[in-house]
Amino acid sequence: MEFKCIGMDEEGRGIIFHRNEKLSIPNLIKDETATVEISKRGVTSKGRILQVKKSSPYRVKPKCPHYNECGGCQLQHMSYEGQSKFKQNNIEELMKQYGKVNPIITMEKPYDYRNKIHATYAYGNRTEIISGIYETSSHRVIPIERCIIQDPKADEINASIRELMKSFKMRPYDEVRGQGLLRHVLIKTGFATKEVMVVLVTGSTVFPSKNNFVKALLKKHPEITTIVMNVNNKKTSMVLGDRENVLYGKGTIRDILCGCTFNISPKSFYQINPIQTHKLYTKAIEMADFKGEEVVMDAYSGIGTIGLILSKNVKSVIGVELNKDAVKDAIKNAKINNIKNARFYEGDAGEFMVKMADAGEKLNTVMMDPPRSGSDEKFLSSLVKMSPKKVIYISCNPVTQARDLKYLTKHGYKVEEIQPVDMFPHTYHVENIVRLSLI
Repeated sequence: MEFKCIGMDEEGRGIIFHRNEKLSIPNLIKDETATVEISKRGVTSKGRILQVKKSSPYRVKPKCPHYNECGGCQLQHMSYEGQSKFKQNNIEELMKQYGKVNPIITMEKPYDYRNKIHATYAYGNRTEIISGIYETSSHRVIPIERCIIQDPKADEINASIRELMKSFKMRPYDEVRGQGLLRHVLIKTGFATKEVMVVLVTGSTVFPSKNNFVKALLKKHPEITTIVMNVNNKKTSMVLGDRENVLYGKGTIRDILCGCTFNISPKSFYQINPIQTHKLYTKAIEMADFKGEEVVMDAYSGIGTIGLILSKNVKSVIGVELNKDAVKDAIKNAKINNIKNARFYEGDAGEFMVKMADAGEKLNTVMMDPPRSGSDEKFLSSLVKMSPKKVIYISCNPVTQARDLKYLTKHGYKVEEIQPVDMFPHTYHVENIVRLSLI
């Protein structure tokens, strides 16, 4: 049937109405007219475009041949101008009750930006070894030789690993049978340092001819600075297992961000777009408007990135993070940068705030960058109890951020500035910074 798209949902899908039912259609843009096939399974209806009859001025041909099946990107059918407008409108809609939204900070060259890539290994047929990304809502691996949003060097390394697997008679891991060796490859690159980490995720602790394999890989790619074997022999959707064995180098890489050096391990979180991260953190610190005497909490601090970067602008920083590996990295990073006024603690940010509030400790500013699920009431209620004058809330999920802002604005805080940043071009994801002040 033919439909006109009346809007777009938060994940970039076009919205149509069919028999009083609202449906979200992938790759459809607002104001377009298209022939859509509607299918129903039980009570659930879904649709797919058969033909676009009237195109949006923002419609373009996707650069990636895997776009329609991969699922890693959702907006490649839109020009970058169209993507930016969609994200701006999305934030404005979510934040309209809190005030005006600044124009989104975009990326000059929105390609090849990911400094971390993850490839799953499998058999494409009985003999062909492939690596790529799971198809949307399935465990079928789509073979991808070149991804337009990730570091080209990482794609070259994956191609070499596939080649070497043939010569070493190494089999990819079969999730169903629990047989084979290589499950995934994780590659992290230091944007400023050019250091490269390769993590070989295996389904077994036994890695035949591993030394020769490592030598052969290094011969092809001398730019690799460390190789780590990570063992994951569990039936799980998690990529990394608990056991690690450094096969070459230090087991970590370093990168420089906003003038600070950071030690990055296989499991530590580090923002995947270094160019935009510099803009994000610079803007967040500018919004905080530090005077030099503040005691700041860096909640959900990860490896200490934002806390260490802002440390030179304040009296002291208290970082709190649940991931123990990230806390170890944060402490190392403070030493690497000779920063003496930042302390990092392992723990739940909410529980930590409760203890601080009960002990009568004071904070001037809270910098918070929670996971996609947002913060929780335990943390937010403790924050309100401690009453810091300023809160800088960085979020990769503005939907949960808007939910948390509702709580904070009901308990004495006022939103003063809203700044979206496009950290993830060609996907519907967008980062958003909000500054709140105590009324």
